[in-house]
Amino acid sequence: MIVSLTIVRYRKTFVPFALFAMAIHRFPLMLQKGCTFWKLMGCGRNGTFDLSPDWQQWGLLAVWQCRADYEAFQQRSFITSWWKKLTIESWTMLAEPLQSHGKWDGQDPFNGAAKQDYEGPVAVLTRATIRLNRLKNFWSHVDQAAAYMTKAQGYITSVGIGEAPVYRQATFSVWESLDDVKAFAYKGREHADVVKKTRTENWYSEELFARFKPVAAWGTLNGQDPLQGKVKFE
Repeated sequence: MIVSLTIVRYRKTFVPFALFAMAIHRFPLMLQKGCTFWKLMGCGRNGTFDLSPDWQQWGLLAVWQCRADYEAFQQRSFITSWWKKLTIESWTMLAEPLQSHGKWDGQDPFNGAAKQDYEGPVAVLTRATIRLNRLKNFWSHVDQAAAYMTKAQGYITSVGIGEAPVYRQATFSVWESLDDVKAFAYKGREHADVVKKTRTENWYSEELFARFKPVAAWGTLNGQDPLQGKVKFE
């Protein structure tokens, strides 16, 4: 299994095409050989959960049976041809699932991956469907947690992605090591307090947390390669 995350930036004049793509790109993905799960998503402006969408930046997260299936998509898909013609920037990461728990639209896209012997850079996906009666509570804590994350030891980069504005949100982040992720998640008071509130106040109707081993990346994100000099691939 291989997971791909591609973030593309459209030309300003082509933003209507980006919105249109959220509808029509579903059909080739439904028929794409070897693609077992996919999500077309918008992006936030600040690298995490965000109320301010970036109308030029959009993403596709997909799960593939093998890397050859992804490469066939990359080389021959209608979607990649569309991106080449209408976007001005793209960044792709390929990763292998290490650990996951939770559901995404009732599915377990990473089959409950549970590899415990990995050491090295790690990517983390955190996504949730927020209960409508808990939106105010959730968004009142986002800025605090996001600011703490970007200053945390081992943090490399992140992107905010989401299937729907406001209530279906995700963050994909990259870290120098799993120890850094754990230190941020469990030892930092600011983030630990927010995590506690998500449980005691029952913020989410569905959530998923997954970790990955980055195996390849190329392109640029907001004008630069976010992993250059920070992640070495095998």
